[in-house]
Amino acid sequence: MNIFFVFQTSLSIQVSLNEDGLIVAALENSDLRDNVTAYGAQLSGEPRFLVYEFTNGSEPLLINTSFHGLCYSVGLVLRQGLTWTKPLKSVPVLTKPLPVTSAQILDYKESPETGVVFQIESPRGNVFSRVNISFTEGQERRYMLYKDFFQGKTVFKHWLPGVCYQNVTFQLISEATVSQTPLVTHSDVTHSPAHHRMVPLPPLNISHKIVHLKQGVGPGDTSDADVLQTNQENARSSRQAREISQMQEQEEETTSEEALEAYTQVPFHATEPAATEADLPPILLELRWLPPRPPTSYDGFNIYIYRDGNSTETATVDENTHEFFTELTDPGTYHVHVTTLSSAGECEARESSADTGFTFYLSPDGELMEELRERPQGVSVRLKDSSTAAVSWSPSSENHNGSLVSVISTTCLRPSVRQRMEITYCSEVGLESISHLTPGAQYRVVVYHTNGPLISPPSEPVIIDIEPTGVRDLAVYPLSPTAVILSWQRPYHVAFRMYVLQTFFFNPVTLTSEWTTYYEIAATASIIASVRMTDLLPAWYYNFRVTMLTWGDPPLSCCDSSTVSFVTAPEAPHITSVDYSQGLLYVHWTYGELFIDLSHSRIMHWQVVAVGKKGVTRKAMRAGLLLPPGDIYNLTVTAFTERSKNTSTPNIIKLDPAPPRSLFAVNTTYSSVTLLWSEEGVVDYYQVVCRSKPQMVSSHIVTVSGLLPSSTYNCSVTSFSYSTPSKPAHISITTAAKEMNPSVAAISALAVLSVLLVSLLVLFLLILRKKHLQISRECGAETFVNFASFERDGKLPYNWRRSLFAFLTLLPSCLWTDYLLAFYINPCPVQLDDFEAYFKEMSKDSAYKFSLQFEELKSVGLDLTHDAADLPVNRPKNRYTNILPYDFSRVKLISMHNDEGADYINANYIPGYKHSKEYIATQGPLPETRNDFWKMVLQQKSPIVVMLTQCNERRRVKCDHYWPFTDEPVMYGEISVEMLTETESPEWTIRKFRLGYADESCDVLHLNYTSWPDHGVPTVNAIESILQFVHIVRQQANRTKDPIIVHCSAGVGRTGTFIALDRLMQHIREHEYADILGMVSEMRSHRLSMVQTEEQYVFIHQCVLLMWQKKKQQSITSGVIYENASKT
Repeated sequence: MNIFFVFQTSLSIQVSLNEDGLIVAALENSDLRDNVTAYGAQLSGEPRFLVYEFTNGSEPLLINTSFHGLCYSVGLVLRQGLTWTKPLKSVPVLTKPLPVTSAQILDYKESPETGVVFQIESPRGNVFSRVNISFTEGQERRYMLYKDFFQGKTVFKHWLPGVCYQNVTFQLISEATVSQTPLVTHSDVTHSPAHHRMVPLPPLNISHKIVHLKQGVGPGDTSDADVLQTNQENARSSRQAREISQMQEQEEETTSEEALEAYTQVPFHATEPAATEADLPPILLELRWLPPRPPTSYDGFNIYIYRDGNSTETATVDENTHEFFTELTDPGTYHVHVTTLSSAGECEARESSADTGFTFYLSPDGELMEELRERPQGVSVRLKDSSTAAVSWSPSSENHNGSLVSVISTTCLRPSVRQRMEITYCSEVGLESISHLTPGAQYRVVVYHTNGPLISPPSEPVIIDIEPTGVRDLAVYPLSPTAVILSWQRPYHVAFRMYVLQTFFFNPVTLTSEWTTYYEIAATASIIASVRMTDLLPAWYYNFRVTMLTWGDPPLSCCDSSTVSFVTAPEAPHITSVDYSQGLLYVHWTYGELFIDLSHSRIMHWQVVAVGKKGVTRKAMRAGLLLPPGDIYNLTVTAFTERSKNTSTPNIIKLDPAPPRSLFAVNTTYSSVTLLWSEEGVVDYYQVVCRSKPQMVSSHIVTVSGLLPSSTYNCSVTSFSYSTPSKPAHISITTAAKEMNPSVAAISALAVLSVLLVSLLVLFLLILRKKHLQISRECGAETFVNFASFERDGKLPYNWRRSLFAFLTLLPSCLWTDYLLAFYINPCPVQLDDFEAYFKEMSKDSAYKFSLQFEELKSVGLDLTHDAADLPVNRPKNRYTNILPYDFSRVKLISMHNDEGADYINANYIPGYKHSKEYIATQGPLPETRNDFWKMVLQQKSPIVVMLTQCNERRRVKCDHYWPFTDEPVMYGEISVEMLTETESPEWTIRKFRLGYADESCDVLHLNYTSWPDHGVPTVNAIESILQFVHIVRQQANRTKDPIIVHCSAGVGRTGTFIALDRLMQHIREHEYADILGMVSEMRSHRLSMVQTEEQYVFIHQCVLLMWQKKKQQSITSGVIYENASKT
């Protein structure tokens, strides 16, 4: 192939292919120019452009390409200086494909008479579009183009049966079109030619006939033997070859003339000569057939005769012979097979493969029994009882002398040896009636008709399932309020796959009652079985059911009546507070989880035991007991159901003694007074103080002497019990005058002066309040002094605030209540040096001040809208109907469609320590939102996902398992997710995922904290663990500026607590104050209910206290708050 192109610049390049398939590029010497540094040929078509430089203008370039049979473009380029010019023009050239290295022709199994499989192998890098297949059929050479080759194989279904196809070769053809000009190249043919003969079609309408020959004939009579001899002679003249192996085994050779004189043919068993008298009367077998269906090419027919599975005769006749005769001398089961033979040409001879034979039985007395070809019809099985069945079927149109019922168990061999409980029908057994069936087993019943030893095809199988017997003696044994042992027995003779344990109870979450599967246990050979059932609800009514499930398909189960009911024991109540006031002991306790509605429980009453007993209703978790003060009591609370009870941990309380009541002064003289009071509760002794020296007495009356005349004394009486004092009871007494004292006038004057000073102070404060309210109305609330700004600047310590509060409490409450509460309950940032004292102060009185702060937070965000979450199309995407994202801060998905709700996901941006979108708080994905979750991860380029829940907690689904279970990639919508690594620790698991979308991929770190309870906080001992986990996340987050995705179940409680701890950990590294209330309020203004419970709010303060203590301990060596974080 020579291609020439002359450029406008008078430069020409010649491109051609040589015999080895190399591209040859050449230049004419007359076209070389002086102003050109070098000439080159640029090859296009390879993975990258290649430039080959002409070393000598007169010598052509030889270019070896990577692909053969591909169209390349060769362009002339010039180099002026150090760079090559663009190709002036390009010349297309189609390379030559390499030849086929080997070829095979195989039968097409579905139709070997007309179909073949062509299989070729060619070198790597070969490109071709079609294959030219040439072959010789008869005397003609034929060609055909075939293009449907896949991985070197194709199926061709149009050759003729029995034909020999010779010298089959394969030539590869490559084609291309350039500028509407077709280019075609052919490979060479170097492989060895193949030969293949098609399988011929079988003969048609094969029939047979049995003729009983007479033992002797009279002179002149025409016997069946004469007919036989004549037919034999005709058959012998037309046979091409006749092989009878038994003839070669005879001890004496018989000439063909002697064989013709015999009136019978050669017997099958050649161990005895033909003339030997046989027990079987002489019988002639006549075979007739028609030629195969055209256009079959064939040369003759093969006849095979087998008796009792052994070959007795094989014969070949020419294509014009369509009948065959032979004598049968021995009884037995015969199988006769006639095939078409094709042997012309150089191909290997082949015969038809279809089964064109028949079978019959010849009894010793010469009775013929034909093969049964019809299968039994209308088979049905009727169970008489659990162990016996009767089988029936429809009458057959064929003659037969018997029937056989076959039974085999389909379940016997399925279980393991130790599970196997059935041995009766583990192998196929022929019976007339079915008995000793095993309950729970499945059986396959098949019917055969028999004709002597001949058996018909099997009937359609009938599957019968025997219902299992079920369990017995089902009993429940309590272990704890949330766990029981379920025990039962099974019958000895039964077959089943597994036990299924089901529970029926009222679910307080879904508010429904239904049977649910709790556990499945594989069957064993043991008669007694038991299982431990946990995670039950205390004081709850349950029905337990154990059924047997069989191996059948579909399986059977039994029995729904195997049921037992049980009420679980109650949990021990938890005493939360004990208060004593005015002789009454007030006890408060909690029970179980907060969300459980006890109206559905079986708690009947509570019993509070201290000294006496008092019954209260099951909903009221508080009680008041009238107890004598001053004693030590062992307090318990007991929950009762119908049949069980559970008592709380004993609470040892010590009641302070009551102060003396009804304190009176009698018999007052100028030097003594008698005090009288009534006692209450348990008192060891009393302390009476009127003078500087106290007086101890054990009775409730005492006389105090040694007093001064005309003097006023403030006497106090204090009760003591177990060395604990009560509040003192006070009384003021004045002794009688012995004589007038001049100092009385001075004392009266001082008293009047004190009253005037107090009046002036009250008037001043009232004027100050009026002025303050006037300024407030004119200038707004912002005119108040912001004490917090002083504290933030370090000007006012926390102790100053406490001192001011103590001072203001001395004033009348009407003057300070409105301001003091707002100032003291809602403090601004607290100096961390004072944080421990602040925390203790807030924790007093059952953390009452924390409760006030948390109540203030509940009003944050009430005016913000969440219209997108309320759309009907988006409601199913919310895990909880009361946790909805605000519109202004929600994360919007990017979608190619403008469908309503396509951009919605329950997630919000949350501001962080460094920037306003440092976190994304979202709910645990649902099955219908996990595709949206991964879309958000990809679109937000989030490198870290923090998961603070488990998928299932307390047998409730908290989050979907939205990542792959194995390391195989899984498609979530259009995004593929592959788990690269997974590292498990006792309290968290770290995974690494690879996300793929189109041609892009990114890696995402998944950190899953698994020890954090829902609606709760980790234990005090786990504070270090959660801070360690926060530190691990922060180490990874410092490497990126993209948002961190954080979720739990609802995405507010544990999620808000984690984000608060991460922000505070960063803040405390650089500052020495903390504003927890302000930070939580800011988070709640971006997502509803962030830091969901008061317990979580207090937990944040506990963590801050520990962080500050760690910082002070490590400030000398390192500025890092937490250094013992395990490596990720």
